[in-house]
This record gives sequence, C-alpha cells and structure tokens, in this order.
Amino acid sequence: MHGFVVIDKPAGPTSHGVVAAVRRILGEKKAGHTGTLDPFATGVLPVAVGEATKAIPYLDESLKEYRAVMCLGTATDTQDATGRVVSVRGCAGITGAMLQEAFSRFTGTISQLPPMYSAVKQNGVPLYMRARRGEEVDRVAREITVHSISIDEVESPLVTFRVVCSRGTYVRTLAADLGELLGCGAHLTSLRRLRSGPFNESQAISPERLQELHSGGRIPSILITPCQALSHLRDLRLTADGAKKVSNGRSPAGEDFLGDSMQCLHPGEKVRLSIGGRLAAVAENIAQDASDPEKTIRLLRVFS
Repeated sequence: MHGFVVIDKPAGPTSHGVVAAVRRILGEKKAGHTGTLDPFATGVLPVAVGEATKAIPYLDESLKEYRAVMCLGTATDTQDATGRVVSVRGCAGITGAMLQEAFSRFTGTISQLPPMYSAVKQNGVPLYMRARRGEEVDRVAREITVHSISIDEVESPLVTFRVVCSRGTYVRTLAADLGELLGCGAHLTSLRRLRSGPFNESQAISPERLQELHSGGRIPSILITPCQALSHLRDLRLTADGAKKVSNGRSPAGEDFLGDSMQCLHPGEKVRLSIGGRLAAVAENIAQDASDPEKTIRLLRVFS
C-alpha cells in the first residue's frame, strides 16, 4: 500500500500517536506525517504510507490554512488552553475596529519568535523540554508570511478567525502577539487545520472511519497516490524502457520519454517521471537545455 491518507486529527493525541494508529490499522511498517499538529489541535494531518514516505520532502505544503478561536484577556505560558495562566487583564474596551486594526498589522511577511512550548530544537534539545523544566532561553525570530487573516466572529472574550500562512507559522503565537498588541493578552482555545498544501478538510477522515474502510477493503478509494500529491511538479511520461532504466537508477535519455515533455525545462526544475499514472521517480533538470536529456536529468528519488 503506497499513498497518502488525510486524517482528521482529534484533539488530544500527538501527531506521532496518530501516525502510530494509522500504521497499526493498515498493518504498514512505513508511515509518517508531513507536518506536526499540536495535541490540542484538530484537522488535516496527511500521513504518508509505504513508498509515499519518499515523496514527503518534495511536497508543496508552503500554504497552510487554519480556523482558530482566541480568548482575549488571558495569557498562558503555552499560548493555548492547556497552559498555566500567566496574566489576566480586562478586555471589555476592545472594539471591533481595534480588532480589525490589530489583525491588519499581522498580514504580510513578519518576524515571529518561536514559543518555548514548541518542537524547535536548540543545541539538539526541543524547546518544550526546556520549558517543562521551567527554563526560558533566547530564541531566534523566524520570518513567516501571513497571506490573509480575517475575523469570522466576535463574541467577547472569544474571537474566531481564519488565517492562511506559510509553513512554520505558530498560530497560537499569532494569537498571543495579537493579545499583546491589544494590551489585554490572549491565548488560543481551539485550532483546526483546514488545509496543508494539496491536502484539505474535504479529504480528511477520522481514525475510526479509516478502520471501517480498511475492514471493508476500501482504502484504495481514499488513498492519494504519490503522483497526485506531487501534482505541482511537471509530469514527464516515460516509455516502458525508460521506466525500466529509471528503476535501475539510470537517468533516462531522449528516446525514453513520450511526446515532447522534455521541452522548456528550467534549470534546477524538479519534475515527476511517471508511467501509466504511477510515479517512477522525482528528478531534477541540471543543465541549461534539453539537447542531451541523459546529461540533464538527475534522479533525486526512485520509487518502487
């Protein structure tokens, strides 16, 4: 079994725990998620199974979308509802106009300091381990991009909002920073991921539903193939001889491709090599032109 299943992660278990459950349900040894969700968060958690684990580094998950609820007036050490309250301040004077102004300040490319309760490593040690020991260490701010952030509902002290952002964005840190800008503090009470690159909420199923589908032999109906998951890469179709050559770790030559798929490749461009809709390899164009394909195509990862 090779492909991606999109799990609708419930609140509570870790992402690693969800992967372990998928591995157990499907009876597969090779499985891995494409990006961690906090234990309290829910929603889209893509899990690669079998050969699809090889495709994870080549996914385009540059865009993430979340729906979140933040509570104004209370800040916690984890920036979410699982943490210890560190400050309580009034928020009765916060108006809709003030909220809109604050949200507008967080759109675009901004600098964000990773929270202490995060998996970011410093000297090989995850920050959350230091935080649990009561330590506070200096962190390096990271550049992130918030493509859009909008308010869905305000029912003070709760504010529901949506955010489309780059990979590596901490939405609970956004909430905490918004609270500080407003002068009242804030923390997240819920977080749901709606989209992660090519994977979205409409594809997500619960672990229980995965078990049902597996018992009924219907996993193929929801499996996203590696070729589909990497649809952002140009597809170069191989002949049977070309596919055999690639499976043996050899770069294909001009006669190994169908049609004119080698035309107009850009230097450094990553591509899919496929046969009959099945992904044979991910490769890279390493030359300025395609006059000698065997010298321009470098195999990056071959799929069984």
